[in-house]
Amino acid sequence: MALLQVENLCMDFGGLRAVDQVSLSVEDGEIVALIGPNGAGKTTFFNCVTGHYAPTGGEIVISPPQGERARIDGLKPNRVTALGLARTFQNIRLFPAMTVLENVMIGRHCRTRTSLLGAILRGPGTRRQERETIDTSYRLLEKVGLLDVADEFARNLSYGGQRRLEIARALATDPFLLLLDEPAAGMNPQETRELDELIVRIRDEEGLAILLIEHDMPLVMNLSDRIYVMEYGCKIAEGTPQQIRSNPRVIKAYLGEQDDA
Repeated sequence: MALLQVENLCMDFGGLRAVDQVSLSVEDGEIVALIGPNGAGKTTFFNCVTGHYAPTGGEIVISPPQGERARIDGLKPNRVTALGLARTFQNIRLFPAMTVLENVMIGRHCRTRTSLLGAILRGPGTRRQERETIDTSYRLLEKVGLLDVADEFARNLSYGGQRRLEIARALATDPFLLLLDEPAAGMNPQETRELDELIVRIRDEEGLAILLIEHDMPLVMNLSDRIYVMEYGCKIAEGTPQQIRSNPRVIKAYLGEQDDA
């Protein structure tokens, strides 16, 4: 059974249909890419899945490895996150005046259960949760290569470092599915290679499935088990990287026409 099953998803903005009858699935342990030209509806699709938009039609169902099958379309973002879906954003959304460590700790908020009274009294349970939050945050910073800058302000990180910090914060929510919206955007070639390795390591070591939107085709083709392609709000193709690479409609719509030799 798929961890994520999206059936016939639609999203209308007034008279404009931004996503039109798109279906997609992600299986346990997969890295799945969603690609397409700018304006194809990819981020709108992500926003529907993660609760930032309430879709006009269709169905979004999750089947967590530990948990009950649930329909999530129309739920608020905090509820979607609590159920095990975490995401990063195309435009970085960090807290620039907070430290790198504090940014990751914020991600643990949905997994802590300290009451207001507990926070005031700071009993053993509260102190234990605080210690667990700090330890988990340090572990995740080490995983993404930011442990040595844990006490720096987030705004002082390089662009690539801020991207990796966003991933660490998403991981802090304990997801079973990680959604990455253009994680390589703005990165130089070295940072992109490091990101490639990080995404695979996250999948293997954290046991997560990953769904990503990305324009960097070498990264997509290297990472993905399966690829979905959108154009003008519609799904036009799906398959393995080899199938997508040789699909004439995809080449014309997105990868670019091949010049005759």
